[in-house]
Amino acid sequence: MDISIVIPAYDESKKIARDIEAAAAFLENNHFTGQIIVVDDGSKDNTAEAAKNAVTNPPAGTEIKVERYNHHRGKGYAVRKGIEQTSGEYVMFADSGLCVPYEDTLRGLELIKGGDCDIAHGSRKMRECRIERDQSLYRHICSKMFHWFAIHDMKIPAEFTDTQCGFKIYRGDVGRHLYGECITDGFTFDIEIIMRAQKEGYKIKEFPIDWTCDRDSRLSPTRSSWSVLSELLTIRKVMAKNKNLSN
Repeated sequence: MDISIVIPAYDESKKIARDIEAAAAFLENNHFTGQIIVVDDGSKDNTAEAAKNAVTNPPAGTEIKVERYNHHRGKGYAVRKGIEQTSGEYVMFADSGLCVPYEDTLRGLELIKGGDCDIAHGSRKMRECRIERDQSLYRHICSKMFHWFAIHDMKIPAEFTDTQCGFKIYRGDVGRHLYGECITDGFTFDIEIIMRAQKEGYKIKEFPIDWTCDRDSRLSPTRSSWSVLSELLTIRKVMAKNKNLSN
């Protein structure tokens, strides 16, 4: 199988059908065999049902799977549950809402296939990006504060311009290995994966994307700030412990 696409979803019944249709069209148009795995993170609406009814006759070579569990666990948990079920030579996850066109996947795949990296991150901050609708000023400020903390406190290299972009591609074996070790259930799982990848010597590169901000986001900087900080501190503690054990 060429590519496995994981779509984490929480209360996305109004968007998920378009996500699946777009992912299936991308695979078919580029002659890829693949999986589309939707993980319903304990939604209160009918996200799982909408996903199951989205594409009843998928293109040849495309498998669509919907997994649902009853309790909301967090985006990191949903992505992890999806990636552990993948079998593609390459795996990726994409946020619900079609903020990034699936055709942009080809940019990241080119980097991995060319040997430039093992992991390709979409970035909304690179000069070559095309932004159709940007974030609000408040979210811009929160994003800059998070980025500063990630660089100065978590020691993420400053060359990474956009650690939290919900469009990332991995060599299949690398993605399954890293997410098999990941412990973060919430929104900061990206930071843990980057730190683990660096520790194990995997190369990460960013690539520019076309991006349209989804104002209907499930992340509220105001409500989530303490849980995000708690997760980051836990990640730092766990990674420090692992480093000491390896020494």
